Amino acid sequence: MSVEIMLTVAVTSIIQSVFGAGVLLFGTPLLLLFGYEFVDVLIVLLPISVAINLLQILKHHTHIDFAFYRNILMLTLPLIAVFLFLVTHVRINISLLIGLFLLFIAFKEFSATVARLIDRMMAFEKTYFLLMGIVHGVSNLGGSLLTALVHHKHYEKDVARVTVAASYGTFAVVQLLTLGFFSRQQIDVSLADTGIYMVVGALVFMLSDEMLYSQIDREKYQRIFAVFLALSGAVLVLKSLN
Repeated sequence: MSVEIMLTVAVTSIIQSVFGAGVLLFGTPLLLLFGYEFVDVLIVLLPISVAINLLQILKHHTHIDFAFYRNILMLTLPLIAVFLFLVTHVRINISLLIGLFLLFIAFKEFSATVARLIDRMMAFEKTYFLLMGIVHGVSNLGGSLLTALVHHKHYEKDVARVTVAASYGTFAVVQLLTLGFFSRQQIDVSLADTGIYMVVGALVFMLSDEMLYSQIDREKYQRIFAVFLALSGAVLVLKSLN
C-alpha cells in the first residue's frame, strides 16, 4: 500500500465531500508529481471519486438540477470518451490555461467587471459543455470547468454539491468504461488496496459531511467555493510550470 496515495486520498476526499469534486481535480496533479503515469492515476482515483459521489447523490438526489445534468449526458460525455481514448496515445498539457481560467472565475466574487464578463461568456452554455468534455478527456481537469459553471449559477449549497457529484460521478464512470475497453496499461495496486482506498474515501466523506459541510451556511458556502476555485487554479498553474 502506497503512503502517498493514502495521504492524497484522505486530503482530497475532504475537499470532494464539501464541493462534490476534488479527488480527481487535486489527486491527479499530486500523483503525477509523485511519478505515476496518467492512466494509472485514473485507475486508482476514479473508483474512489465514484464512491464518494454516490454517497452524496444518495443523500441529496432530489436536489439535482436535471436540466443541467441532461446537458452533461448529451454534450459532455461523448467527448470525454473520444478524447480520453486519444490521450492514451498522446499526452496534452493544458493545466496553465485551465488554472488561469479558474483564477479568473474566482475573482467574480470580488469584481463586478469580471462578473459581467463571465456572465457574457457563460451565455454560450452548450459550447461550454462541449469544451468541458474535451478538456476532461485530455487532461482529467474538466471537473474544474464543471465547478466553475456550477458556482456561476449560484445554486443553494445542497443543489450545487449534488449536481457536481452527479455530473462528476458520471464523468468517472465513462472514463472507467473507456479505459476498460481501450487501455492495456496496468498499475501495481492490488484489488485489496483499491478497496481500502475506497473505504478511506467513504469514511472521510461521512466525517466531513457531519463535521464540516453541515456547518456551512449558503452565503459562506459561495465564498468558500470561490476560494476553492482560486486554489484549484493556483495548483494547476504551479503544476504547468514544473
